[in-house]
Amino acid sequence: MNSKIIVFSLIISASMTAQNSTYPKTRKGNQIDTYFGTEVSDPYRWLEDDRSPETEAWVKEQNKVTFTYLEKIPFRDKLKKRMEKLWNYEKISAPFQEGKFMYFYKNNGLQNQAVLYRKDASGKEEVFLDPNTFSTDGTTSLASVHFTKDGSLVAYAISEAGSDWRKVIVLNAETKEKIGETLVDIKFSGVSWYKNEGFYYSSYDKPTGSELSAKTDQHKLYYHKLGTKQSEDKVVFGGDIKRRYVGGFVTEDNFYLVISAANATSGNELYLVDLTKPKFEIQTIVDNMAYDYDVIDNRGSKLYVLTNNGAPNKRLMIMDGNNPELPNWLNLIDETEDVLNVSTGGGSIFAQYMKDALSVVKQYNYDGALLGEIKLPGIGTASGFSAKKEDKIVYYSFTNYVTPGTIYALDVKTGKSELYQKPKVDFKSEKYISEQVFYTSKDGTKIPMIITYKKGLKLNGKNPTILYGYGGFNVSLTPSFSVANAVWLENGGVYAVANLRGGGEYGKKWHDAGTQLKKQNVFDDFIAAAEFLISKNYTSSSFLAIKGGSNGGLLVGACMTQHPDLFKVALPAVGVLDMLRYHTFTAGAGWAYDYGTSEQSKEMFEYIKGYSPVHNVKKGIQYPATLVTTGDHDDRVVPAHSFKFAAELQDKQTGSNPTLIRIDVNAGHGAGKSTQAIINEQVDLQAFTLFNMGIKKVKK
Repeated sequence: MNSKIIVFSLIISASMTAQNSTYPKTRKGNQIDTYFGTEVSDPYRWLEDDRSPETEAWVKEQNKVTFTYLEKIPFRDKLKKRMEKLWNYEKISAPFQEGKFMYFYKNNGLQNQAVLYRKDASGKEEVFLDPNTFSTDGTTSLASVHFTKDGSLVAYAISEAGSDWRKVIVLNAETKEKIGETLVDIKFSGVSWYKNEGFYYSSYDKPTGSELSAKTDQHKLYYHKLGTKQSEDKVVFGGDIKRRYVGGFVTEDNFYLVISAANATSGNELYLVDLTKPKFEIQTIVDNMAYDYDVIDNRGSKLYVLTNNGAPNKRLMIMDGNNPELPNWLNLIDETEDVLNVSTGGGSIFAQYMKDALSVVKQYNYDGALLGEIKLPGIGTASGFSAKKEDKIVYYSFTNYVTPGTIYALDVKTGKSELYQKPKVDFKSEKYISEQVFYTSKDGTKIPMIITYKKGLKLNGKNPTILYGYGGFNVSLTPSFSVANAVWLENGGVYAVANLRGGGEYGKKWHDAGTQLKKQNVFDDFIAAAEFLISKNYTSSSFLAIKGGSNGGLLVGACMTQHPDLFKVALPAVGVLDMLRYHTFTAGAGWAYDYGTSEQSKEMFEYIKGYSPVHNVKKGIQYPATLVTTGDHDDRVVPAHSFKFAAELQDKQTGSNPTLIRIDVNAGHGAGKSTQAIINEQVDLQAFTLFNMGIKKVKK
């Protein structure tokens, strides 16, 4: 955002009574758009200009009002002290072998970013990359690291201020000496080495105008040869026709380059290059985007592909690189009633099933023979199970809503697990319980929900409750531990997570049931979850908050505008809130599989306008106490969504419930955010929520 000295020209009104604060009055423009003969006013269009001095002034004044309000909450400091104390424990990742070193991430407790360490064969430990030294304020993060097969070279990506645009730096892993120039302007990309000669990466043409909000829809795959300039990098795929998402990776044995191309977040084309042949020739395997195809691994010419083609819950198939046409593929692991995900390590295939949003893991060999089921330490989420073929130990983590992430070492040969790393958290898990319930949505569909609370909870309708959801993009919400949620539970709170349609918990059919002209199903599922919690006396409308981020921010915005009297507090984070224009920003057009667009048809326009949060705030309604959160550098879901929604609420809210917006500066969609920034935000969300429920003090 523009950092020049600005002249503040906004008028202050006294429309907010809570805490004797005032809202900045947001200027209304006269922008009107016409969709299929219908005129739609967009008075806050000017807030889309993230480089405007007027927008910058608005951000500053909104933050001033919001933090003045938050600072007057009497127990805010006590919450922060507890959050910091609970957060302050050593966090260590699963290790991974690269060359002669064993690498792992570690955060000593309150470090803003986790540090990448390594050990040599003698056990000598050293810092390899410390992202806390990348910037003075902890806003530059280590986004990813990518080693060559022999571990001698590494390319690592960094994100500045939370942006999706990355820089990539190459090092000699042995000496940590930088090799060549820093690559810039890389977005939505992996880095995949070909031998030690160079690597493949993806990016867009740099947009004209704002790099944070301008549309990006021409993705390309490049090859960077070590020792050359980025300007000399060749386009390997893309550019002939528009594709919004293009990616490529080289198989571990350097036999194949696998290329995926898509225009939406569901469905992709598939291409293959045989790198053992002298001529670089791209072979088309699948030329349409009707289904998902994910190449997991290969053994020589056999490639293992996870797909939902003919299997909504996914199956693992074998493609012969010498005869790769789709009709020739063979089933290896058949589809079941539970959704399948697959990883490999130690010469085994690990089938990770999701049964009612909970993990079940089975081990197979590469011929498809079942070797056994992995005995997990409990009911929750197990993840990892990924390693090189020659590794004898595969690591995985296990967590649920009351169990901090714990790492286990799995002996691939015996199938037995041993505890590797258990964090020492000042939280008594045994005092809390998570229970899964199934409730009925508006159309009769059964929806799972996990409710977590302190044992002995009185079902008197007076328990502060956060209901969390997402419901989109085939994303599954599985149990995981959160320090912020632990603090909420310690203070007598209930935390409920509903597995809504639109997610991936039950495969493609479940996902599709919450998309486009069926999007209302998602909101109905969430509303039914709230009504269930109230009917069973976990809580009541006076003590119920709804929370969600990104697509979940849309969920919160839609539900609070459709049923404003059902909730006491609403917490939409980095939300997709202007549904008529979401597709005009950054890579938003790629979300059309889930949403459709306002330009698609009259029917779709009218349907979207019917739930778009920005367009459904009405005068004369008392909306829940609302704290909108976003980041001024969010180039995934641009902050203009949140800006417009907050402006509409502040203009039209009736009654004394505050409608505030908290805008993190030098922060993006969430990834790479510093520990301190996360703590500060979570404290403010909980303080705001409890305060507006009439809570006078906290226990911890």
